[in-house]
Amino acid sequence: MSHAANAPYRSAPTETTGMPSGIPFIIGNEAAERFSFYGMKTILAVFMAQYLMTSAGTPNYYTDSEAREWVAWFVASAYFFPVIGAFIADAFLGKYRTILLLSIVYCAGHFALALDDSRTGLAVGLTLIAIGSGGIKPCVSAHVGDQFGKQNRHLLPRIFNWFYWSINLGAFASTLLTPWLLEWYGPHWAFGVPGVLMAIATFIFIVPFVAAPFIFGSMEDNYLTLPFNGYRIHLFNFAFVL
Repeated sequence: MSHAANAPYRSAPTETTGMPSGIPFIIGNEAAERFSFYGMKTILAVFMAQYLMTSAGTPNYYTDSEAREWVAWFVASAYFFPVIGAFIADAFLGKYRTILLLSIVYCAGHFALALDDSRTGLAVGLTLIAIGSGGIKPCVSAHVGDQFGKQNRHLLPRIFNWFYWSINLGAFASTLLTPWLLEWYGPHWAFGVPGVLMAIATFIFIVPFVAAPFIFGSMEDNYLTLPFNGYRIHLFNFAFVL
């Protein structure tokens, strides 16, 4: 029986002086994910104040001050859920599975906003996006670092430069494009395009894991996906941090 059959994923970095094979996929995923988040966030207050409807299709706008307040609560929630995401990854699922599962939740939130322009759709969409975006936030950059071992750790500064450049590229592009989509094509397209980008980001993240036996010949050349560490000690650490 092959090693790949016995070990569906690696638990130690490949001993190489070169670039880990999964890095381009992680960077592509990050650019698409940041496009989706910042694109949605850029138009959120305007959507609430000018485009929000009832289920019957009549205007149901928030005031400008109410819209800004709800955006602030949303952003605060998105930056609270990293605590939960880190705990889930460390104690139960590991980083890779946490990123993958919460990315699906993230996609569902975008499509809730795109398909339902009522306050119910807004509440459901923002809740799912806050959970998904916040939950993966502490895992992605750590997942990048996990791919490197002693022999190629000298490449880490270069990779993190590219990683954070991809974040800025996605954010910059979405800040320009999404308001234009909202003005000319309406909220369904304006929220739908970031949702599609998030779906693409999730697909990019899955590709090396699914396609490794076909592209690389072995799961050995796939992502390093460290297992979780168990919940008992981490429940104590979690309570201590809070």
